[in-house]
Amino acid sequence: MARVLINFAHPALEKSRMHRQLLMAVKGMQGITFNDLYEQYPEMDIDAAREQDLLLKHDVILLQHPFYWYSAPAIVKQWMDLVLEHGWAYGHTGNALQGKYLTNVISAGGAESSYQRGGHHEYTVREFLLPFLQSAILCNMHYAAPYVIYGVHKMDNQDIKEEAQRYRKMLELLRDDKIPLAGLPALNTMNQVLQLPTTQPDKV
Repeated sequence: MARVLINFAHPALEKSRMHRQLLMAVKGMQGITFNDLYEQYPEMDIDAAREQDLLLKHDVILLQHPFYWYSAPAIVKQWMDLVLEHGWAYGHTGNALQGKYLTNVISAGGAESSYQRGGHHEYTVREFLLPFLQSAILCNMHYAAPYVIYGVHKMDNQDIKEEAQRYRKMLELLRDDKIPLAGLPALNTMNQVLQLPTTQPDKV
């Protein structure tokens, strides 16, 4: 089984229709570690040693957050600044995270068509997330395709519940080794794993 860590960041969760449903769908899942950064660090005083220990214990790290100003909420940047230390995560001796997988799980209010050339936002979500991709590369990690939920502003409650169940299914596939991790960076979005043929993990 792949060990999956969700680093969750939402500074106004009580106002979020989507992420409250996503959390209800995934919290308590066996084999999935849920780490709420704003709940753990309300003053943003991140315990780097604790966070590094969590990273060492997991194979896949998901940064789950709303798509704030084409990026992530402030605590995610604070987490990266303090946890991904030189000499530990990168640099000549920084190989602690080598071979692990990192990506973003985001919700966006706009439709997918608005995130392209000629669309309202002009660029793709993958382009806006390039700093995360390059950070993963610097830390000798693989940047998997992001998991993106588009068009949240126009979703009703049933749509949101269905998205939450799809997210849970994606996590189950990752956790249970039904999708080869090595293929994730080549996808456009990690949502596509729900359409891929699944594999059976090797018998021991």
